[in-house]
Amino acid sequence: MSFFSALFGSTDNTKLTEAIKEGAFLVDVRSAGEFASGSVKGAVNIPLDKIGSQLAKFKGKKNIVVFCRSGNRSGQAKSILEQNGFQNVINGGTWSNVNQYVN
Repeated sequence: MSFFSALFGSTDNTKLTEAIKEGAFLVDVRSAGEFASGSVKGAVNIPLDKIGSQLAKFKGKKNIVVFCRSGNRSGQAKSILEQNGFQNVINGGTWSNVNQYVN
């Protein structure tokens, strides 16, 4: 186990790939400025500090993939969503990691 996966939790890329193939709700939790500089095709930007006030946007989604620059903020976003009853959340880690699975 790498240092980062020990710290932030490992990303299950098989689960990630399947979720993306099935049309997962892709959420970039970086700041608006970071998002504007490039992100994953089809992703929406809901910065980490807005997740709690934007929960309605996650309702009814089969799979949710959250990601950021390093995997830290997306790990926090996953926790917030799970604390609010969402069980179908995947921490995709970095946006470049998620991007390699999106067509």
